[in-house]
Amino acid sequence: MTSRYSNLERPGLDRTGLREVLCLPHGPFSRLELVEATGSTNTDLAAYAEQDPAQWPDLSVLTAEEQTAGRGRMDRIWTAPERSSLIVSVLLRPANREGKPLPTQSFAWFSLLAALALSESIEEHTEVCPQLKWPNDVHVDGRKLAGVLAQLVPGTGGSQPAVVVGTGVNVSLTDQELPVPTATSLLLEYATTTDRNILLKAYLRRLAQYYKEFTAVDGDASRPWIGGPSLLERVSDRMVTIGQQVRADLPNGSEITGRAMNLDQHGALVVRDDDGERHTVSAGDVVHLRPAG
Repeated sequence: MTSRYSNLERPGLDRTGLREVLCLPHGPFSRLELVEATGSTNTDLAAYAEQDPAQWPDLSVLTAEEQTAGRGRMDRIWTAPERSSLIVSVLLRPANREGKPLPTQSFAWFSLLAALALSESIEEHTEVCPQLKWPNDVHVDGRKLAGVLAQLVPGTGGSQPAVVVGTGVNVSLTDQELPVPTATSLLLEYATTTDRNILLKAYLRRLAQYYKEFTAVDGDASRPWIGGPSLLERVSDRMVTIGQQVRADLPNGSEITGRAMNLDQHGALVVRDDDGERHTVSAGDVVHLRPAG
């Protein structure tokens, strides 16, 4: 179905303006590239980072006006009309203040860190208050607004492993354009702005700030940041999954049903089943179950 929003009503991203405020020397990012269309910004950026590490340093950004083969969790395909969404991937080569690479165990937190930065920046600029659903979705009242997917980039030629964190946000999608009925967009949530330049700048600035805080504590999610609580506390406070009755669908086809108790130090979800046994869920899908009756 044709959208009532034309491309003229969905302005493009301002490549020059974004670079001016986000990239060195005025901002924290090393490189920012914008393409009109691609299959997947995550796939592209991971390939660039692996093939030419010197040209794609820490905090390199790839964003696109349209994505035709985006990949979500469990290899689901994610697509959207041109200029209707924020589609952005960020390359991270995490090291602490002394330049020592972070332990790879800490990499599991990067999708949650990005989801936190995204939800807070959206709330600050749109008056929409998103919440987190484990493991890496951003929801508004139970409807999916955005997804985050992190993937490992193997170290090559002596370089350390890196992480690409990709984010897709439904910005101006209409009811007819939503991929599934359980999704939503900032437009449909009556956001005070759907200007993608404003939203992208706000998200990337907060992401860089939180990345700096996290690397400064050596990737330990339980250690407090200079600016206040730890990453574990910040994510837990915004995560609606905790305290819910859930069903965790695991990659091996099995499932666990029980109450989501908390996140562990690696960002995994701890679920207590009806027999009182605790299970640590590090990968899979989680469904929030309605209370009986």
